[in-house]
Amino acid sequence: MLFQHTEVDLIRSARAGDRGAFAELLRPEYRTAYRLAYGLLQDADEAEDAVQEAAFSAWRRIGNLRQGSPLRPWFLGIVANQCRSVKRSRWWSVAKTDPPEEAAPTFDLAASIDLRRALRRLGHDERLILVLRYYLDLRFEDIAATLNISPKAARTRVERAIHRLRPIMQVQGAAV
Repeated sequence: MLFQHTEVDLIRSARAGDRGAFAELLRPEYRTAYRLAYGLLQDADEAEDAVQEAAFSAWRRIGNLRQGSPLRPWFLGIVANQCRSVKRSRWWSVAKTDPPEEAAPTFDLAASIDLRRALRRLGHDERLILVLRYYLDLRFEDIAATLNISPKAARTRVERAIHRLRPIMQVQGAAV
């Protein structure tokens, strides 16, 4: 008979060095982490690498996860920081890839391209908050836990990022 381990049990086992428990903890979060990384980096290979590096980093720092805290916001924070490091170290972008097949847009392709260009013009923090809210559909409470801020601050940052994004989109629309 199979039995489900609770997240608390798995975290306890992972802290004790159980790699299987850690892998079981990350398995349900991997897809969300990849979507976050892809949303920030806009490159499938770099997103995959960033999530893998974040997983290694999380394994090394599992002891830093606060007692009773959920894994998801902590891990997504590590993924976001890894993406920031990748963006800082990337000095040249030779080729851009199309999104993975399962994430292929079913809407206006031109609008999607314009939005991606506009998002690239935002800073990492503004892009991160918009990806968390609108790409991953996280609630303000979950964004707050991921970024270690209050839900009110999360809402305010989303509103500010949208306010900065609108003029960029309008300028791009006028240039076409």
